[in-house]
Amino acid sequence: MKILVTGAAGFIASQIADAYISAGHEVVIVDNLSTGRVENLNPRATFYEMDIQDEKLLEVFQKHNIEVVNHHAAQMDVRRSVDDPIYDARNNVLGFLNILQASAKTGVKRVIFASSGGAIYGEQDYFPADENHKTQPCSPYGITKLVGEKYLFFYAQTYGLGHTILRYANVYGPRQNPHGEAGVVAIFCKRLLNGEMPLINGNGEQTRDFVFVGDVVNANLLALQQTKNDIFNIGTAKETTVNELYRAINRLTGAHQPEQHGPGKEGEQFRSVVDFRHAQQVLGWQPRVTLEQGLQQTVEFFKGLK
Repeated sequence: MKILVTGAAGFIASQIADAYISAGHEVVIVDNLSTGRVENLNPRATFYEMDIQDEKLLEVFQKHNIEVVNHHAAQMDVRRSVDDPIYDARNNVLGFLNILQASAKTGVKRVIFASSGGAIYGEQDYFPADENHKTQPCSPYGITKLVGEKYLFFYAQTYGLGHTILRYANVYGPRQNPHGEAGVVAIFCKRLLNGEMPLINGNGEQTRDFVFVGDVVNANLLALQQTKNDIFNIGTAKETTVNELYRAINRLTGAHQPEQHGPGKEGEQFRSVVDFRHAQQVLGWQPRVTLEQGLQQTVEFFKGLK
């Protein structure tokens, strides 16, 4: 298949692009390199340094006869979305609309959309949340992901554009950016390996569902086989507190730094964990990498960058 992967100079999508190419697909990458890294780009892909809001994006679709779009380009920092919701919406809503318009005009068959199983549910009513849990995002970032899902429904009804929505839990692993505010695993790894003391937001008892990037890549491979429009949680159904996460990384890095806590952050829910049984039943997907295994691989990756 001819697949356009947006944001594939970044953490998750670069590894998806690698997997698609290894599976024999023809991959075109669009990334503005605002947060992505050139080193992450697969040399066997065709790369366009371009913002997803660019009007010339349509020409890329036309030139390459794109069949499937895998959309990961986004402003994905929850805290930045709280501080600057207009910037967040320009990237995550208007940018995505530009992709959907190009898809509808050029006969794209399917869009695989990276949504958020954490931010989109907000403060959960039950644990773990399945796909039928009400959506009550408490950050602009979560709102834009929900808006993206609603636009996919519109384009399916109006233009027959197929979609697969993957609601990710908290993805971590090699290539994650340790320099932003998002990606607590990468931030802890990098700072502890550098002999610094990371700051834990709030009391550290907030929980997240940490899913390894390799498992997420596998979900995106399986999504290529889908013909029905559907939504899938991609997570582990296991809660881990930030304190527990810090202690595990502290041990694996050998840093043994004391815990230091700071104020909590606005726009972030206290508990977040998703149910993956629908993905298991329909996609045949389930998480295979344990948190201990995934953290070990991640720590080794960051050691290699020193």
